Amino acid sequence: MLRYLNGGESHGKCLLAVLEGVPAGLPLTADMVNQDLGRRQKGYGRGGRMRIEQDRVEFACGVRKGKTLGNPIGLLIANKDWENWKEVMAAEPGPASVEKVVTRPRPGHADLVGAIKYGHRDVRNVLEKASARETAIRVAIGGVAKALLSAFGMRVISYTMEIGTVTAMPPQDPLDAYERAEGSDVRCPDETAGSAMIELIRAAKHKGDTLGGVFEVVVTNPPIGLGSYAQWDRRLSTRLGMAAMSIQAMKGVEIGMGFEAARRFGSEVHDDIYYDHTQREFVRKTNRAGGLEGGITNGQPIVVRVAMKPISTLYSPKQSVDIETKEAFEATVERSDICTVPAAGVVGEAVIAFEIANAMIEKFGGDTLDEMKRNFDAYQDYVKSF
Repeated sequence: MLRYLNGGESHGKCLLAVLEGVPAGLPLTADMVNQDLGRRQKGYGRGGRMRIEQDRVEFACGVRKGKTLGNPIGLLIANKDWENWKEVMAAEPGPASVEKVVTRPRPGHADLVGAIKYGHRDVRNVLEKASARETAIRVAIGGVAKALLSAFGMRVISYTMEIGTVTAMPPQDPLDAYERAEGSDVRCPDETAGSAMIELIRAAKHKGDTLGGVFEVVVTNPPIGLGSYAQWDRRLSTRLGMAAMSIQAMKGVEIGMGFEAARRFGSEVHDDIYYDHTQREFVRKTNRAGGLEGGITNGQPIVVRVAMKPISTLYSPKQSVDIETKEAFEATVERSDICTVPAAGVVGEAVIAFEIANAMIEKFGGDTLDEMKRNFDAYQDYVKSF
């Protein structure tokens, strides 16, 4: 089983994680992970924090000479902004800096409910961990998962489909869409829609407002048989939905046609099954199911769309109440972005990659990558003979 624990505060010394379950012998370098960390920091509408940080992962353990050892992998990402927050975020006992104490929770954020749940009178104790800064270390974990999937010919990609009221044309070829999206400031494969998205973000910034949107994640070339219908929590659709919704600010998830399937007749929803005698395999000519049937992969690309709400921190703050005085105030303004949908897609790739990699390890096992590949190849032969 693949699993991890992560920690670290937004303005703390670093973000860290321990990842367990990666087989020995997987080629892995920091550069392979840093590419996605860099992609996460880009996108029109990002704020000042991205000009401070230049995220790079360090493998503290579990990797030697460019290959995994089979041991837990320790990952670290330093926070450069820590230099400006040493006194405020110090672990040593002492009073908090009065000017940095936060008592005015932001509507839509975890501030108030977190403060009540954990008994914090300084909301900073909540926002530091609830912050989406945490996603940097999850992108690093996802980078390791992507390296494993790559060894089996699989890719996990994403692109922006909607920002606010602007919607891109549905792509015909996900890989082509991804390549075009990587050249867009909003990671949108539709150039016309991308330009309109930028104008909408610019307008939101002028108003002191924020924007959300929808991104699509696609897993290419998955094998038939990942996941299970045998128990509710083993359905891969369940796990992918949970992973997508674990990202900060996400409010909805669809697989394949998603909600549109509820508006159609069954004849317009289900994918016909054919048999290719030359390739000796069952095939589909459509992929309305998004690659999953009964919680199990059917060999088609896995397609997941995720809806992100607008960021909670507004430069034209909404109304709130001071938790100490109970007086009405405008909510606290922390340094923030206007729109992070392009970056959220990269985070979506990471969390989906982790779940697919976990399903691969469950299905094909092995203490080493070579052993896992042997199991995978034998299974593929079985599928061809079915």
